[in-house]
Amino acid sequence: MLVPFLIMLREGMEAALIVSIIASYLKQSGQGRWMHAIVIGVVLAIIASLGLGFGLTSMEAEFPQKEQELFEAAVALIAVVILTSMVFWMRKAARSIKQQLHDSIQSALDNSQNKVWALIGMAFFAVAREGLESVFFLMAAFQQDVGWQAPVGAVLGVVVSIALGVGLYYGGIRLDLRRFFRWTGIFILFVAAGLFSGAIRALHEAGIWNHLQTIAFDLTQTLPEGSPVGVVLGGIFGYHDAPAIGEVLAWFIYLIPAVFLFLAGSKPASAARQAV
Repeated sequence: MLVPFLIMLREGMEAALIVSIIASYLKQSGQGRWMHAIVIGVVLAIIASLGLGFGLTSMEAEFPQKEQELFEAAVALIAVVILTSMVFWMRKAARSIKQQLHDSIQSALDNSQNKVWALIGMAFFAVAREGLESVFFLMAAFQQDVGWQAPVGAVLGVVVSIALGVGLYYGGIRLDLRRFFRWTGIFILFVAAGLFSGAIRALHEAGIWNHLQTIAFDLTQTLPEGSPVGVVLGGIFGYHDAPAIGEVLAWFIYLIPAVFLFLAGSKPASAARQAV
């Protein structure tokens, strides 16, 4: 439940931040009459994301067992790529995203023959990008956690992010967004490492990858993955009580360089606060 909640909170906050910046600029620049275009773009993006999720889920259900394992591996790998690119993109974009959006909005208002469609497109792609990332992540996460807690956590994450987005728009909430994205970014890299390790396991079960399958360690008696602690570790770190050597290596091969590069490119907290 924790992982879907935090991921959807992060994804929702990115979308809410962008939409709130667009809406605030329209309001402050006296262009509030175009606000309905933002609403339309957001609604269309939500519908498109839900449609994609439903379509992929229905497609998976039709596959035989081997193809299902291969599909799960593909979804996990796509989720790893998307989550990683999202983390590094926001680390870089957070420094200038407000000014870039303001320039894009003003350009759309000044140069577009149809301002409504230009603004709908901006809102649509801002939310659809996060929706696409969320679809692949949630599909990969739900494959590891099939209980009711995961969907509830995802919904709660979206609800909280919407509430925070409304608070940011009306000025009632102040957040250190750089610190928020920094720490959630590190958390997401750990989640992505678990997904990458799980993809290696799914490839083995599909008969595609059959190397390094010797059991690295066996904690089935000490810390079974079905125990409360095992479930938490599985959801966050992709923990398994008897992983193969290839799975363990995949976890570290992804995580170590990803975290190093992320931290190396991040500003210190004091500098981040001064730049806000």
